[in-house]
This record gives sequence, C-alpha cells and structure tokens, in this order.
Amino acid sequence: MFVGYVRVSSETDRQNSDLQRDALLAAGVDSRHLFEDRASGARADRAGLAQALAFVRPGDVLVVWKLDRLGRSLTHLIEIVNTLKVNQVAFRSLTEGMDTTTASGELFFHVFGALAQYERALIKERVTAGLASARHRGRIGGRPAAIPSEKLDAIVESLRSGMSKAAVCRTFGVKRTTLIDTLRRIGALELTATSRGQRNRAILECHSTTRLSA
Repeated sequence: MFVGYVRVSSETDRQNSDLQRDALLAAGVDSRHLFEDRASGARADRAGLAQALAFVRPGDVLVVWKLDRLGRSLTHLIEIVNTLKVNQVAFRSLTEGMDTTTASGELFFHVFGALAQYERALIKERVTAGLASARHRGRIGGRPAAIPSEKLDAIVESLRSGMSKAAVCRTFGVKRTTLIDTLRRIGALELTATSRGQRNRAILECHSTTRLSA
C-alpha cells in the first residue's frame, strides 16, 4: 500500500498542498492515506509526519513529492529512511526519482549516507581547526570565566590572609556559589579551611602569649 506525506512550510493560505497532493494521487496514493503538515521543515515535532510513520506497515511504501518535504536535514532524512527500512517499509520520492524498492534507488540512498558522513567529518574538522587557531592566539573556547583572573588572584590572596568567604563575597561582589565553584575548579577550595585554621591558631597563640605575660 502507498502512504503519502505532504508538507508546506507556511500555515497561511499563501501556500497550499494541491501540487503535492495531485502528484501523490497520480502516483497511486489513496487520498485516505495522505498525511499533511503545515510547518517548517526544521521542526522536529510534526504531527502529520509522526502519524504517517506510525501508520505504515511492513510492505508499505511511504511516498513524498520531494526529499526536502520529509527530513529537516540530510542526516534526519537518512535516519527516517533507515527506520523505514528496519520496519520493512520502502521509500519513494517522486521528484528525485528515488525508490528504495529498486536497486538504483538503494544505491542512491547509500550515496546520500556517504555524503552525510562526509559532511559530519568536515564540520568536525572545521571545529577542531578553529579551536586550535583560537588556542594559538591565546583564546580558550567555552563559557567565559565567572570571575576575571585579576579579581581571582586578589580573592585567593585575601583567603590566604585569613579573610572569610562571606567577607570575600561582600568585598569583591561575587556570589558564594560562584566563589565556591571557582575555587573548586582551580583546586583552591582548601584555602578557606586553611585560612580558618591559620586564623584560629593565631588567636590561640595570642591568648597564650597574653596569659604568659600576665
């Protein structure tokens, strides 16, 4: 059985699906087995497509007027057709003449798969090259530091001098959670405990000196 899927990008009346519907009906799709979406191809949550994929059964053929009516990307298109293949459902695109029930159509699809893999490899290569170039220029990728390096240096020195975390937050205008996260990231979280220990020892030494003097 032929099952048709139709999609137009606009939800207004400026676009209609008559051209696609006529082509699918002429190809042998029963009007009762047509599913339609009025949504951008970039959207993943297309109700009509979900219904069509749930409706098809082994031995059926999912038919579209054109490849870009189905997938939101080449990778997504290949993913859909692979799922159909696993479920023993064939795929046919009228404009491109692609039909997975034929040997040439199967070959055509494998070429598409190779192109998608090549595209992913190129993207990965460009990202890697861009990061390397940024590092060479002293720029590190990722989210900007929550506390600038100059301020962080002053904070660390203050903690080493015995200043409490609360005082540091008030003095430098940083949130306590940000301070803790940053100290943990640079491996300096123990500074707060060390500073408190140093301050307590200093107090004890002061008290001991006072008693001895008396």
